[in-house]
Amino acid sequence: MNEKKRALNEVFGLLKLSYHNQFNSAFPDTETLNHAKRLWLESLAAFSPVEIVAGAKRAIRQSEYLPTVHKMLQLCAAGDNGLPDARAAYREACNAPSPKANYNWSHPAVYHAGRDSNWFFLANNAESAAFPVFAEHYRKICARVLEGEKLPAPEQLRLEENPSKPLTKEENAQKMAALRAEFDI
Repeated sequence: MNEKKRALNEVFGLLKLSYHNQFNSAFPDTETLNHAKRLWLESLAAFSPVEIVAGAKRAIRQSEYLPTVHKMLQLCAAGDNGLPDARAAYREACNAPSPKANYNWSHPAVYHAGRDSNWFFLANNAESAAFPVFAEHYRKICARVLEGEKLPAPEQLRLEENPSKPLTKEENAQKMAALRAEFDI
């Protein structure tokens, strides 16, 4: 726990340097700052000290605004190869080639949100209509991931291992004759 407290103090130091005016507005006194630190410590308990500091550094790189606890949860979960933001995930889902299950997704959450949103719907509707639907599915899936759920990777589609042999001309003629007789054609 001491390591997490040290990491959280480092995070708040980084945030104060990066978002000086916003930080001082959000945490005007020591009491408010201490309450915030306790809330963040409790909310980010699932993450290691390294992930917490990395999340803060991602916030500094990606946002001009002081992150909320919710945003920090997303940034800590993102990792080096983790959850992209909703807009990037939407673009990835829309641009992925078919078959979708065979695409190398940045995170399984993107695939699952796209599948739940309906690939056809995403491909055939304007972004103004499709993005809100995708974003809502993605938000729900990300919340499950942040709670510790491990999403299964998409099941890769494969060709059958023992494909059947094509029929000869004689076998085709026999099958056709049998079908004609069966349907009285």
